[in-house]
Parts: sequence; structure tokens; C-alpha cells
Amino acid sequence: MALTRQQALAPFQGVRVLVLGADGFIGRWVARLLTEGGAELVLAVQDPARAAPVFERWGVRGEVRAVDLMKSGSAREFLIATKPMVLFNLAGYGVARDQRDAKAMWRLNDELLGELSLTFVEARASGWKGTPFVHAGSAAEYGAIRGDLAESSDCAPTSDYGRSKLRGTHTLLLRADLGGFPAAVGRLFTVYGPGEIAGRLLPTLMAARASREPIPLTAGTQQRDFTYVEDAAEALLRLALLPPGEPQAFNVATGKLTSVRQFALNAAAILGVPISRLQFGALPTAADEMQHEPVTHARLLAATGWVPKTTLVDGIGRTRAFEA
Repeated sequence: MALTRQQALAPFQGVRVLVLGADGFIGRWVARLLTEGGAELVLAVQDPARAAPVFERWGVRGEVRAVDLMKSGSAREFLIATKPMVLFNLAGYGVARDQRDAKAMWRLNDELLGELSLTFVEARASGWKGTPFVHAGSAAEYGAIRGDLAESSDCAPTSDYGRSKLRGTHTLLLRADLGGFPAAVGRLFTVYGPGEIAGRLLPTLMAARASREPIPLTAGTQQRDFTYVEDAAEALLRLALLPPGEPQAFNVATGKLTSVRQFALNAAAILGVPISRLQFGALPTAADEMQHEPVTHARLLAATGWVPKTTLVDGIGRTRAFEA
């Protein structure tokens, strides 16, 4: 039987936890849940002043510390200085459309993982009985392969983002195995919800409520596993509770595919945006769009007894309520 949410949060009471990228879209939700669980949080951000209103709005409490993870050696120094018992790595680069700098992508998605994993053994505090290093991976690591995207599949990423994320996953899992510490990678699929980056589908539709202009969209035929952000964050916390074992990756997904078009139609209805404003086909579909069958989450279910369950209607409604 799966732990309830309250039971899953209880082990973090008083535990020193470091969250890298704590003010990012998913990082703030991980930090919010850990705050709820009573963790002794260290919140690593690039700009504390910019992060402050985010933490206030999301109800996050902890020690906010600035760190420039682009600087080689910064992660090592930071880990040694903070000595966390558990580490959640939500730092990354390449999701936003304007994040296309190759140096930053490979540094934050791959090299950083090498630096963290090499330092973690000597820097971490002892005492955590579960998996002390949890990293947020990406569905983009699978790339062009078809089928149900099992974690054991031979990945074929089609973008620098996907390639750098896959390299980072391999780097962490290999060095965790060699270093003798448990680690888990949660491969996140299409995560949506409050705090999502502007320009993505749901934020675009929410912003469109303030006007009456047509909303240009792709044809929307591509199928996606849409996962509500709070579920994605909870999955990462549950991975940290796993007993020590072989370092491995876990798909974090609902197991159900929905077309982008249907997601947009559902969101428009919930948000009160007239369907007539949705201009499907006005924008080209990206050449590297993934095509796959429903995503298997069997490994996550077997390990935790739990999988994301928030429906699209509930998730969109909760996003609207939060943003209000």
C-alpha cells in the first residue's frame, strides 16, 4: 500500500535538505512540500532577491543561499559548506525557448552532475535511511524512439537539451554506483501547473484571458503525458524515501496520453476562453516532436506504490485557482 502524502512527508521532519534550483518551476514545488514536511531547508538560487517573492507566494521557508552553478567548482564548494543529508537537484537549462546557449546547457545538465556526484560522498551528512540524491531528468532523454519508453530503452535524443540531460543521467548513475551511494533520477514528462514558464501552452492560454485576440497554436496532434507539477514534485520526494539500492531512473508520468489539442480545448473551457479563438495549425509543429505510446510508469509504481493521479481537469482548475 502506498504511503499517504502526510506519511511521505513525515520522514523529512528536521532533516537538512538541499534543493538546487529551488526557485525554478519544479524546484519551488519540491521546496514547498519539504516546507510542509518540516525539513531544515537550504535553498540554493542564483539571485536571492528575485527568489524572495517566489518563496513567499509558494509558502517556502528555509535558508536561502546564492550560488553560481555555471562556475566550475562552485557545486563542490557549496556541498562541502552546506553538508546536506538529502540533495534534490532541480538545476537545469534548456526548457525555456530562450535557453539555447550550448555552454550553459552542457554545464548545468551534465558537468554539474559530475561535480555533484564526485563530491557527494565526502560532503553529505550521514543518517538518511533512504536515497539521498534525487535528480530531475527529462522525457527528452528518450528522443526519437517509439514504444512505451521504458527506462531500459536505448535512448536516442534529438536535441542538445535531450543529449545533455541523458549524459547527466548517465554520469550521475555511473558515479553513484562507483561511489557507493544511492541515487535516483525522476524522468519528468510534460509538467504543467502554477509557476510554469511563460510561453508554454497553459501560461499562454491563461494570459490570453486578458485580450480578445486569436491564439495561434500548432495543429496539436502530438500526444503528451501531462503531469501536474505538484504530483511531479511529490514523486521526487517519494524517490528519496526508497531504501538504498541500485542507482536507476524512474519515469514520472500518469501513464495516459492526451493530444495537445485536447489539452488546449480543456484548458480553454475551464479558463473561459472562447474555443473560436484557438487557431490550431497557425504555428508549425517542431520537427523533433516525440511520438510514442503511453508511458510506462511500472517501475515507479513497483518501487513506491504510487503514481501521479491528478486529472487534467483538476490540474488546470487548481492552476487557475492558485494563480487567482
